[in-house]
Amino acid sequence: MEREGAEMIIPPLFICPISLDLFRDPVTLCTGQTYDRSSIEKWLAAGNLTCPVTMQKLHDPSIIPNHTLRHLIDQWLNSGTQIESVYLKIVDCDISIAAIKHNLESNESALENKLEILEIIHALADELPLQNSCLIQLDFFCLLLEAVFRNSEGLHFQENLRFVEKALICALKLLPFSDLGSLNMLKEESKFAYFVLLFEKGNMAIKKSLCHLVEEIAKGLDTKELCIKLGKSANLLQEIIHLVHNNSEAAEAGIQAISALSLIESNREKLVKEGAVEELVEHISKSKKHERSSAPMAVSIIENLLTLECAKQAIINHPSGVNALVKLVFRVSDHEGSESAINSLLIICFDSETAREEAISSGVLTQLLLLLQSQCSGRAKTKTRMLLKLLRSKWNEDSKHAL
Repeated sequence: MEREGAEMIIPPLFICPISLDLFRDPVTLCTGQTYDRSSIEKWLAAGNLTCPVTMQKLHDPSIIPNHTLRHLIDQWLNSGTQIESVYLKIVDCDISIAAIKHNLESNESALENKLEILEIIHALADELPLQNSCLIQLDFFCLLLEAVFRNSEGLHFQENLRFVEKALICALKLLPFSDLGSLNMLKEESKFAYFVLLFEKGNMAIKKSLCHLVEEIAKGLDTKELCIKLGKSANLLQEIIHLVHNNSEAAEAGIQAISALSLIESNREKLVKEGAVEELVEHISKSKKHERSSAPMAVSIIENLLTLECAKQAIINHPSGVNALVKLVFRVSDHEGSESAINSLLIICFDSETAREEAISSGVLTQLLLLLQSQCSGRAKTKTRMLLKLLRSKWNEDSKHAL
């Protein structure tokens, strides 16, 4: 094979260990070793039950196409040795740390070079967990977070957003295999300020990625203090709630982030204060009854927030508050959210005649009776009977007072 009149030297990583030729259709075994499809199929057809390179017994004889390697070979064939050199630096763990750190952290490194490296990291991350464990061993997750939240002064903010978007996507791919404790770097004031700024100025893709990070922070035991810090930032909460308000493509990610934050008791009052209840009510009101949506999660958050008196008042005072909960009592397509809706109505109707009257006028009795005749869970039916009993007893009590 030749390129530009010179003999083309095939990179070792692009050579099949069996045929010793350039991969044409690379596939990967359960051992993590890659071979050309025709070569490994002949090996297996001959009755061999081991991996040719490692000689490990194959507990799973299936072969998986290695799209990443195929893509890299195509790029190498079409664009010269640049992809090869970058790829080799990443796979060779002995030299990659210096090369990648320099390119991702240096303000002198060109943006396009950084973006190219991120494309390679993204492609390699697709092969986890079978291959490319060096990405985890070298803690690329932490490395990418440092690069994102460093707020590089060498790049214009808008230009840097291109890097931030791709780097966050790569980091999220590595996140399931990485130490979540790395997220605690956001406790540093400068990094935390940039985190909030990205929520304010970033595009929807960046905001969605940040919401996923908020979720992970809220779930982790080692990041509980950071989660409390997030809850104390009015600007951050406003930005997340605003995603729900806009009903944007990131609205569901925003609701998931709010749900995660509300698991911490100290965050709930802040969320209510910043208008989370009102926006969740609006979101439920706009959701279509027969379509699957994030409305059940929204009502579950409201149920969680109703431990606070201010949240109860926010529901009662909202023109569509009680009606939104009634709407989710019985859904024809499924019963997801029904139990949370009923429990929320039990809480607000117990002490509020206004809420009871509004629930009844919104058709809650019909909804509850339909639910009792459906295939919903036993818990939901128990809650349904409790709410019917409450409304009946309170109705009689209210009628006596009226007389």
